[in-house]
Amino acid sequence: MSKSIKLLAVFGLVAGLAACAQEETEEFVVVEPEPISSEPVYTGKYK
Repeated sequence: MSKSIKLLAVFGLVAGLAACAQEETEEFVVVEPEPISSEPVYTGKYK
């Protein structure tokens, strides 16, 4: 009887370690918003 309890304890420990070892990394995507109006561009003095 004690062998089966030890075996169940070992399986539980291994299952717990396997569950904690899985790291889920979340990827965050940052999107830069486009400007509402574009800045004026220098095109020359008389254009």
